[in-house]
Amino acid sequence: MLLVDDDLEVRDLLVRALERDGHSVVGVGSMAEARHALELREIDVAVLDLALPDGLGDELTRELRAARSHLPVLVLTAHTEVAHRVASLDAGADDFLGKPFAVAELRARVRALGRRRGTSVAASIVTIGDARIELSSRRASRAGRAVSLTPREWCVIEALATRAGRVCPRASLLDEAWGEASESAAASLEVLVGRIRRKLGDAVIRTVRGEGYVLETS
Repeated sequence: MLLVDDDLEVRDLLVRALERDGHSVVGVGSMAEARHALELREIDVAVLDLALPDGLGDELTRELRAARSHLPVLVLTAHTEVAHRVASLDAGADDFLGKPFAVAELRARVRALGRRRGTSVAASIVTIGDARIELSSRRASRAGRAVSLTPREWCVIEALATRAGRVCPRASLLDEAWGEASESAAASLEVLVGRIRRKLGDAVIRTVRGEGYVLETS
């Protein structure tokens, strides 16, 4: 995985923590070094600081998405205002973590992103009724018309796709899509499932009372 942060002390701390989880980590301090690492190595997850000496992490995220890369990206920043979060997600980031943060939370979010990466390869296209979901390119349509899904809605769909046709327990879904099973995350999940159903049809996600959700396939 790739870790980009210009603060050497923070970078070394995070590299050591992530390596203890079994990751092979490339730690760099600039956009230029990050681009070089991406050219030379196979990277499975990228953790990017937003403010770097030679640019913004969002710029690198946009470059990855423009190149049709589906590399999971987690953005780190001391700016936690909603506008900054929206900008990073709109640039193509998969997750956002404000500084200061608990290292344990960072590790959990990286694990969740890694699991999601394996999901989209295993089940690249899902069709349910007149809805079509292309996980590898993050494109969705209903009755032939394009449907816009937010990055967080894609997170939910991709987490469910790990068990397409089978029950995904709520706790597992919250851990994979949010990195936590808090009350606020659970409330957000209910809202997002409702939005996805409105956009793609009620049959896309089935609720299994007391257990979790199922991403149906046909």
